[in-house]
Amino acid sequence: MILRQSTGRARGLAAMSVERRREIASKGGRTSQARGTAHQWTAEEASAAGKKGSARYAQRRQEEAR
Repeated sequence: MILRQSTGRARGLAAMSVERRREIASKGGRTSQARGTAHQWTAEEASAAGKKGSARYAQRRQEEAR
């Protein structure tokens, strides 16, 4: 097994600016929407996500009040 030693320099996406990474991600999102392969939220999924977020928000508020 060959182990590579780290050069200490960022590679790939880590070496790119935040703006460039955002641009790449945006292109991927637009492409998946155009192809019809993007995730489509159902009413049940959206409801569950909202409840989960609300519960977490309430929990944090209680923790901060202590």
